[in-house]
Amino acid sequence: MAAESGTVPDWKFFQVFGEEQADSAGVEEIQEADLLSALDFDETGDYFATGDRGGRIVVFERAAAEKQPSSSDMNHRPKGAVSRAKSNAQYRFLTEFQSHEPEFDYLKSLEIEEKINAIRWYRGSMGCKMLLSTNDKTIKLWKIYGKKIKAVSNMNLEPSQRNGCTGAASAALQQARSAKDLRLPLMSTCERVVTATPKRRYSNAHAYHINSIAINSDGESFMSCDDLRLNLWNLNVSNSCFNIVDVKPSNMEALSKVITSADFHPSHCHTFLYSCSRGTVRLGDMRSAALCDSSMKEFDEPEDPANKSFFSEITSSISNARFSRDGRYIVTRDYLTVRLWDVNMESKPVKTFPIHDHLRPKLCDLYEKDCIFDKFEACFNHDGQYILSGSYQNSFHLLSCEGKQDLVLEASQTPHRRRQQNARGRFAGGVNAAAEPIDFSRRILHAAFHPHQNLIAVAATSTLYIFRA
Repeated sequence: MAAESGTVPDWKFFQVFGEEQADSAGVEEIQEADLLSALDFDETGDYFATGDRGGRIVVFERAAAEKQPSSSDMNHRPKGAVSRAKSNAQYRFLTEFQSHEPEFDYLKSLEIEEKINAIRWYRGSMGCKMLLSTNDKTIKLWKIYGKKIKAVSNMNLEPSQRNGCTGAASAALQQARSAKDLRLPLMSTCERVVTATPKRRYSNAHAYHINSIAINSDGESFMSCDDLRLNLWNLNVSNSCFNIVDVKPSNMEALSKVITSADFHPSHCHTFLYSCSRGTVRLGDMRSAALCDSSMKEFDEPEDPANKSFFSEITSSISNARFSRDGRYIVTRDYLTVRLWDVNMESKPVKTFPIHDHLRPKLCDLYEKDCIFDKFEACFNHDGQYILSGSYQNSFHLLSCEGKQDLVLEASQTPHRRRQQNARGRFAGGVNAAAEPIDFSRRILHAAFHPHQNLIAVAATSTLYIFRA
């Protein structure tokens, strides 16, 4: 149930899939293959999928109402009652399949992990759903559909008598005195199952690790992004693609930046963005040139010299950049901050949200633990009023784009348990850093908003939480 306009949504626990981890339990007890690595809702919000490090994809669907109201009931129900009933419907397991297997590149002596790096839903047809998934090297298009399993019924013999021409079978046939006693066997549906079938495989186009994929608004193409190149694919053609951005220098020793993520504009099929490890976001237009190396716009905010440190180059690397659903704003996430940009203003961000400022004194320890390289995601809600991004200690941030109160919640059945407001009216990391040590192994890297409602899905290690307002 969405919050009224002008009020702060009251987020509550809704569902959980997987085993909840106690505060004292360590992530070491979880198998690495079970750690969630990707998450995405489809355009209707009735389906969402998760991918893990073991190469598996699990699909969930929103359960239909237990009892469909009659037409007379619908006429007497107040406006919005039907939508509220739908928002109260829970998600349930639909199907699970193995998307990628571990491989080995013999030419480069390189092991290719089965880990799912990104998932994107594609508009299907005739009741089926389409899903794009990728690991480091290969993108696959999956068709998810219901399949009927049929069996022969209305037989003349009982199941115990169908073992060939036995004496019992012969005796049963002899008892048929006329043609009226014989029954015609029928094919009937005995079971309905949901299955996933690979339709296309897009491979051999990336020399470096694929970090993101994005579906174009034209419904016919998608973009794949690795460390140095962006490729544009037609969904119906798997053996060729077009290179639209290439930042690879002629001499690799002169390499100064890599591409970290990419996204398509939600309504302009020719406009896209990509983020770099130097803390910049570039906006490209495919109408201007075949190779869009010279960006249309560049969004960059120089770092404050007072905050500059030995680790600034690492912490300023943008791990994720996304358009808002109306295409007007861009959200970027680096290790320490979330920034909100207006597409029409390149000089500075509209807002800057310090997420991990309390970790600045600990950057050296985080570097030694490799935590400083964690890649957190960020995304907008359906109306662009809030930004969702993860943090440590199983906490996640809900940031208001309109200056309302920002929230830090915990991925648990009691999401408000660790909320502690400081004197400035903001929340510091979801925990009191001075009173409680931070568990850096329990982190939320992946989270997603429902496309039409105030409902969020959060991946906490191997457990999936759903919250609603």
